[in-house]
Amino acid sequence: MKKTVLDYTLKIRLPIVLFVIALSFVITFYVSRPERDGIGYAPEQPIKFSHKLHAGDMAIDCQYCHTGVAKGRHALVPSVNICMNCHTVARKNKPEIIKLTEYYEQDKPLPWKRIHKVPQYAYFNHSVHVNKGIQCISCHGDVAQMEVVSQVHGFTMTACLDCHRNPMAQIDYLEKINKGPDNCSACHR
Repeated sequence: MKKTVLDYTLKIRLPIVLFVIALSFVITFYVSRPERDGIGYAPEQPIKFSHKLHAGDMAIDCQYCHTGVAKGRHALVPSVNICMNCHTVARKNKPEIIKLTEYYEQDKPLPWKRIHKVPQYAYFNHSVHVNKGIQCISCHGDVAQMEVVSQVHGFTMTACLDCHRNPMAQIDYLEKINKGPDNCSACHR
């Protein structure tokens, strides 16, 4: 009996196609999940740094360390130079500051582990949000009360669209804020 093209397709190609679809689903929704909504993600950092002390107790503005947030797309992770603006004088004998000083003297960048990350396929501009009066706490949580920073909100398309479509429900500290764009090309370029 001769095998037809349909038999070949059903017995060989169809299972392969279904396997590839299932594998793509698993990779997209389970393997890359922390990149999309890593709620609770709090990696150990190379230097123990207390945002509660710096941003909370001492009330240092986020933009002092995370430069460029009001002018550019990205909020930069602080360089050792920024830390040393204070720590060439303050608390120099503490173990974590000694480690920091070693990075500084060796002119090596600190290998901070990124916590908050928008997926690469989405465009996000910090400056647009900051200049509209949206505070860091709206997306990053109350970092000023965190000894160890962790991700508290998902950075998913649903979370962004919820805020863009109904900003006053999400950002209750502003008297007036316009809806954000919710067309695909606003974030997917």
